[in-house]
Amino acid sequence: MRFAKTSAPSDSEKAAADVLGNNTYHPGVSDIEYDELHVQCPPHTTERKLMTRIDWQLIPFLSILYLLAFLDRVNIANARSFRLVEDLGLQNNEYNTALTIFFVPYILAEIPSNVLLKKFSPRIWLPTCMLGFGIVTVCQGLVQNYSGLLATRFFLGLCESGMFPGMWYKRSESQKRYSLFFSSTSLAGAFGGLLASAIGKMQGMRGYSGWRWIFILEGCLTAVVAIIFYFIFPSFPEEAKWLAEDERAYIKARLQADQGHNAAERKVTFRDVKTVMSDHRVWLGGFMYFGLIVPAYGYAFFAPTIISTYHYNAIQTQLYSVPPWAVSFVFSLIMAAFSDWFRHRAAFALAPLALSLAAFATLLRIHDNTPVQYAMLCFVTMGTYGVLPITVCWFNMNLGGHHRRSIGTAWQVGFGNIGGIIATFAFLSTDAPNFTKGYSICLGFTCLSGLASTLYLVSIYLENQKRKRAVRDVGLSDYEKTELGDLNPEFRYMY
Repeated sequence: MRFAKTSAPSDSEKAAADVLGNNTYHPGVSDIEYDELHVQCPPHTTERKLMTRIDWQLIPFLSILYLLAFLDRVNIANARSFRLVEDLGLQNNEYNTALTIFFVPYILAEIPSNVLLKKFSPRIWLPTCMLGFGIVTVCQGLVQNYSGLLATRFFLGLCESGMFPGMWYKRSESQKRYSLFFSSTSLAGAFGGLLASAIGKMQGMRGYSGWRWIFILEGCLTAVVAIIFYFIFPSFPEEAKWLAEDERAYIKARLQADQGHNAAERKVTFRDVKTVMSDHRVWLGGFMYFGLIVPAYGYAFFAPTIISTYHYNAIQTQLYSVPPWAVSFVFSLIMAAFSDWFRHRAAFALAPLALSLAAFATLLRIHDNTPVQYAMLCFVTMGTYGVLPITVCWFNMNLGGHHRRSIGTAWQVGFGNIGGIIATFAFLSTDAPNFTKGYSICLGFTCLSGLASTLYLVSIYLENQKRKRAVRDVGLSDYEKTELGDLNPEFRYMY
């Protein structure tokens, strides 16, 4: 919608600093119409048109990026169905160890990668990472032994760290966009099954097994897309060349009005890291994600293995792995749409966990009814992957400014992915076909995520109430508000 004209000069006539400096976070913003934040839209466009334009410039690239990253990360599960273990002579738990080694650099490089993301900009850093894991995936299809597989999985984890780019949206409008980006993991699972069912038929072509072709072709696809992205990938709002100067100022101003100043121009320091990590809510955010990652990767890495115990052949197993991913994608988008509609996160981060808990409990008890077991796998993916983007976005949007957000998000994702290490040893071949240990582990960690989310909700509620009772104007300068981020007394956490 357009804003009514006033006698005051428009944002396009002001210096960008003037536009930014007059907008700080106001209590009750979630209940106020956008124009009441006093951030004037450039006269040649409207908020709706500009955000639609940004959506088309941003979301497709991020979705493709994360889809291909997740596809290259978990396609080893599809490859296993086509004699990967037998051809490489893997014994005992060596396959599980190969899955685990991915997470060592993936976790350790998360924060450094986010710092480099800010230093080089998303337009350079993310396509570089993408090209790296595409090449490594191709190499994964050429390995000849267990050592080679370990080496490629290590470098795959290194290249895939730090896949979360910067901020463009207000907190109240971010969830459905974030879920669309994040839920590309579900699409990756679905496409991975379909692609594997087709590529697996190339068994023996040019002397290569089907599992090698899965890695080679999917890795080549990633590398080609990465090269294209070097020329068209978007950057931070303040660096976007496809926006006019007044449009960039407007985007930054609306973010400030919602979240406070972001301090994008200053480098991240060790002091920033120390300050962020001294906040107990940051630790709770890590456990919220950590508890979900175990069932998420447990299913992603072992879905074909679990489904194969229902007496399907290799091709049928790949095809039957598709529907659970597809329904989780649709369910995630529905939850995100309602979350943005109600401008609320907590209920949508907690309620769907009931699906996962019920599904895991059922799988622990029923072992001889394939339709019921398969339906429960659908509920597992719906509950787990439906909650994941809401949990990450909820925590991410409650961190004010580039520094706290980049460090906090890196911590949540990095620490949370330790759960991936646990997941890689949750479903052992010796536990087939019931996988009682695996389902029990996933059930327990889902409960942990629910508990951490509940404590986080209580913490931000009490903090908001405390700030509401405190003195509104404590005399902070704009610079001090910038440095404090969400610790600014004027900031209000979103439920």
